[in-house]
Amino acid sequence: MAKYTLNVNDETYPVEVAEGTSLLWVLREHLGLTGTKYGCGIALCGACTLHIDGQPAKACIIPVEGVASGQRIRTIEGLSEKGDHPVQKAWIAAQAPQCGFCHSGQIMQAVALLESNPRPTREEIKTYMNGILCRCGTYMRILKAVEMAAGTETHVES
Repeated sequence: MAKYTLNVNDETYPVEVAEGTSLLWVLREHLGLTGTKYGCGIALCGACTLHIDGQPAKACIIPVEGVASGQRIRTIEGLSEKGDHPVQKAWIAAQAPQCGFCHSGQIMQAVALLESNPRPTREEIKTYMNGILCRCGTYMRILKAVEMAAGTETHVES
C-alpha cells in the first residue's frame, strides 16, 4: 500500500491504495465519487472520462500514481453542486440520456470541448465526441445537447 494525495474537484484527498490502482477505482471505491462510470476498463468506451488539468482523460487506465503529483482532477460531481452546469442543463433539455450510463463521460467530453472551443461546428462536435460510446445510440440528442450548450443548435438532423 502507498499513500497519495489527490486534488479532486478542488479538494485535497489523502488515499492509501495499492500502487497501480486505477484512478477510476480510487474515485469510486475510496472517495465515494461514483459519477465516473466503469464501462470497458480499457479506455475504449469513454464512460470513465473526467478532466485532468482541464483535459479529458479516461480514468480506467490511469494509475493513481500518475496523478498524485498535484494535478487537478475534475469529475462530473465537480461541474456543479446542483447539476446546473450549462452542459448538464442542455442534456436535460435535449432529452439526451436514455439509460444514462455513458452520460457522465459524454458530458465531461462536451465540457472539455466547449471550454477549448466555445462555438464548435457540428462536424467539430461529432469529431470531438467520437470517442465516447453510447449503448443506447442517442447520438443525435447528444449532438443537439452540445449544440444547445454552445448556442449553435440547428434544426437540421443528419
